[in-house]
Amino acid sequence: MKCSKALKTTLLAILVLNLVAVSHGRLRYNFYNGRCGQHNVEAIIQSIVKNSFAADPKIVAGLLRLQFHDCAVNGCDASILLDGPDSEKTASPNLSVFGYDLIDQIKVVLEAVCPGVVSCSDIIIAATRDATVLAGSPPFQVQMGRRDSLVSLASNVNLPSPDISVSNAIQFFGSKGLNPFDMVLLLGAHTVGVCHCSVINDRLYNYMGTSEPDPSMNPSYMNVLRNHYCPMGQADNSYVYLDDPSSALSIDNNYYKQLMDNKGILPIDQALTHDGSTRWMVDLLANATDFPSLFTQALVKLGRVEVLTGRRGQIRRNCRRIN
Repeated sequence: MKCSKALKTTLLAILVLNLVAVSHGRLRYNFYNGRCGQHNVEAIIQSIVKNSFAADPKIVAGLLRLQFHDCAVNGCDASILLDGPDSEKTASPNLSVFGYDLIDQIKVVLEAVCPGVVSCSDIIIAATRDATVLAGSPPFQVQMGRRDSLVSLASNVNLPSPDISVSNAIQFFGSKGLNPFDMVLLLGAHTVGVCHCSVINDRLYNYMGTSEPDPSMNPSYMNVLRNHYCPMGQADNSYVYLDDPSSALSIDNNYYKQLMDNKGILPIDQALTHDGSTRWMVDLLANATDFPSLFTQALVKLGRVEVLTGRRGQIRRNCRRIN
């Protein structure tokens, strides 16, 4: 689909309107004001996240993935944080999730100043927001008031794989109340993402069992990946950025530019440009200067999926176990 600049502007305006989510009745801005004495809950979270980001900027990718993997399984209820032999943490898609220790650190500090007040699910949302801002998004607010789940089962984890088709991905996001544009924006989190080389070895060396690389990938980029990041026989923990390394720690639209140049890393990323229902969105965002603000709106919408409020759930005193 070819779009003029004027048409792209119009389409973007329409899609922005579709991003606006109805506020959840029991979630509120400034929810914790006055609930923790003289302490500012969100300032405490922000300070701890800032220190973590300074030590390792990849925490942004960790927290974004943590939020998605939590919210996409029975809603944003911190069920992913619970320990146990059959908890969500043990499910295969969650074995490479990181950021748990940072959530624990924040929880310990908040429990010391106002015990039993701040939910683990709100901590995930606020910490992800703060990390996203540190990576270059404009400041944005999130509503609070979530409560924590009492249940966490690996059998509930049914997350999209890196090679899911676009149509199935749209269906999955739709089941969470998120439309296709929300999906394409949220996949934009890959602008700061990383993945292990083992995830894409088939694309690099044995696509569809052919013993050849994926012919849809930009050949020069393929050679860079094979020679510098994911050489044959590399260690299992070797990883590659999902965006160009020069931009891989910043929330920007370079990810979409990469896709338009056939430099997508994960199969689902590049598939967005091969499917007519989403290619025009990628093209739109590759040329949009306000992707960071659009991304934050989609992230806010994700944070409202199937939340527990009121008397449902509990406020865990330790994010790893129920009270």
